[in-house]
Amino acid sequence: MKNLLPHNWQQPNLDGVHTDGKWLIPPIVDLCARLREPGHQSHGNLASEGRAARENGILHIVLPPDTNPVLENGSLFKGLREKAYHDGGVHLHILGALTLGLEGKQPANLAGLKQGGVVGVTNTARGFDSDLVMLRTLEYAANFGLKVFFYPNEPSLSTGVAHDGYIASFHGLEGIPWLAETIALSKQLLMVEETGVIAHFSQITCRTSVELIRWAKQRGLPITCDVAMHQLHLTDDDLEGYNTNAFVYPPLRSNTDQQALIAGLQDGTIDAICSHHEPLSANAKQAPFGECVAGISNFDTFVSLGCQLVADGMLSAEQLIDKICLKPAKIAGIQAYQAIGGAVLVDPNLSWQVGQDAMLSNGKNTPFLEKRLTGKVIATFFNE
Repeated sequence: MKNLLPHNWQQPNLDGVHTDGKWLIPPIVDLCARLREPGHQSHGNLASEGRAARENGILHIVLPPDTNPVLENGSLFKGLREKAYHDGGVHLHILGALTLGLEGKQPANLAGLKQGGVVGVTNTARGFDSDLVMLRTLEYAANFGLKVFFYPNEPSLSTGVAHDGYIASFHGLEGIPWLAETIALSKQLLMVEETGVIAHFSQITCRTSVELIRWAKQRGLPITCDVAMHQLHLTDDDLEGYNTNAFVYPPLRSNTDQQALIAGLQDGTIDAICSHHEPLSANAKQAPFGECVAGISNFDTFVSLGCQLVADGMLSAEQLIDKICLKPAKIAGIQAYQAIGGAVLVDPNLSWQVGQDAMLSNGKNTPFLEKRLTGKVIATFFNE
């Protein structure tokens, strides 16, 4: 067994457990997953998605605020966290809305959000009414010591449904240029430098974003970033034949972008890997490409795809654990990560077929459906 738990981590009782060739890792921390509750329970809920996360080793989940209602009332967060633990057995870490209703017009009640125990604030991928609103809002967040999570996107450039390249053109799909991400990212980095706010950039997708993040880190800006696991395994080539299960925002990019993302992981420019889990009901993907609902269900395949990165020599096992466990815990500010403890036993060589019956999430919307993957969580240990 390869023990990948940090030094001084409480060891689980493995008596009677076959551990040959397995990895023992800390609980996975997911920096972006949508559990569909509150407000979108037709696609899933805290019980179904919590169970899927828990059985796949993901015990800590950062929840964006674009639920219904929007997460902007800090007094309600304690109850939501308790419900997530009671119904799904996971530790929920909430991002509050940076602006009222995520409308980008005026700051939300950041004092109330901080009192409610948010791990950060975000306007998700939605824009601001003006750069001045963004500047003042970031100054406000900095005054409260709140970390801001950015999902870099310029709405005026992201009206399409796929990466702006040959595949989109061939299929007659409106494209989303990489500039939609990098123009927003450039502006946000300059605002971070001006305001001093601590920032995390989530789900970057393209080569220029990696270069900009690398440049900003060299300047000493207080930033981190992550990439969604599916961006490391899929490109816009996977849209071939109007594959609606590969329809996601931000879009799957080119092979060149994917190679830059992998290089950014390897050299430390990209700090973490998130699932960007977005479960959907069966009929949500039935409409034509671009008219159906965007999103990929990722909890069930997350560990397998991580094991594939190791098998392909892109990351070592230790680097993978740093990207999906240790660094995300630090980014999310989970002070009690080690105290909460627990562990996950992974068989990196276990082959399985991604089928609807094998997936625990309510959402079966994955481009990996019916494919064989290698690597699976076989046991999760908790410190109750």
